[in-house]
Amino acid sequence: MSAPEVMIVAGEPSGDMHAAAMLRALHERRPALHLVGVGGSRMAAEGVELLERAERIAVVGFVEVIRHLPVLSRLMTALKRRLDAGRVKLVVLVDYPGFNLRVAREASQRGIPVLYYITPQVWAWHKSRVHEMRTTITKAAVILPFEEKFLRDAGIDATFVGSPLIDATQQLPSRAEACLALGLDASRPVLSLFPGSRAGEIGRHLRDFVAIAQAVVRQRPDVQVILSAPINVDIDAAVCPFPVVRDASRTVFRASTAALAKSGTTTLEAALCGCPMVVAYRTSAITYAIAKRLVTLPDIALVNIVAERRIVPEFIQQALSANSVLPALLPLLDDTSPQRAVMLEALGEVRRRMGDPGAALRVAAMIDEMVG
Repeated sequence: MSAPEVMIVAGEPSGDMHAAAMLRALHERRPALHLVGVGGSRMAAEGVELLERAERIAVVGFVEVIRHLPVLSRLMTALKRRLDAGRVKLVVLVDYPGFNLRVAREASQRGIPVLYYITPQVWAWHKSRVHEMRTTITKAAVILPFEEKFLRDAGIDATFVGSPLIDATQQLPSRAEACLALGLDASRPVLSLFPGSRAGEIGRHLRDFVAIAQAVVRQRPDVQVILSAPINVDIDAAVCPFPVVRDASRTVFRASTAALAKSGTTTLEAALCGCPMVVAYRTSAITYAIAKRLVTLPDIALVNIVAERRIVPEFIQQALSANSVLPALLPLLDDTSPQRAVMLEALGEVRRRMGDPGAALRVAAMIDEMVG
């Protein structure tokens, strides 16, 4: 008798990371499972037979998705063919909502149960998706404290499993250790730049982030600047004169006095590492115009959403400029400033709200139960 097959679809670097942690926990329970799906190098290292690499389909924004429609269409055809083969006993979806909700629909139509880990943020925008989630998702494993009640009230079987970032930030280096690992002078302030995890995001943010960092250094020549980037995205040295650190975000946050970070999960990671920050985001004009009509929350940074108030400044679209950002960023580079002290206290509260360690273990237990 062949081993049960589980399909896992994670279309972004962060999803690849969280899925891999969950798979490590799953191996302890179900070492014989056959794993197939979409992901990156981390999932491949955990034994997943990849039908597509996540980095080829990691896109954000309505315009960007249109450009990737041919590859996404071919991938959907391949996944449907795999589902039709009759071996898949469970589909596990990780984030990547636009595509993964379609996968959920296809699996549901074939009578295959679906576990959605890191669900679409329908509490913020696209609430029309709630009905589709209710009819296609068997169980949801949510990572933000308020999501369980929101989805349960909408008729979706949701369980708060805690944030995987809590596990990832349990063992952190001291600032001195992080600075030593990165070749930085721990006696001087460090500003880190986090322009994104995808090539498109980095392309939209890099020049502005570099210009802001250069303006900081003109006013504070003692500040050291480093840029954090994923391992698979090139950074143009002609645009960025600062050292680039690959695939070591938590070490960078621990070394940093403050960070300039794009909106997204990065802001929660910074909070859990105890790094004060300014948040910025720029997307295409069309994507922004559509998003403004759909988003129902006053803030876009997850750290502010979890805090339920604006504890971190946000600079969106045209507000992303050195003149706007510098007054908010410079005080965070001063260990004695009241702005820095207030933010550090608020970030501590965010960490307390994010739940206990063990998200990967809880999701692995859900998969074990659902495979039967």
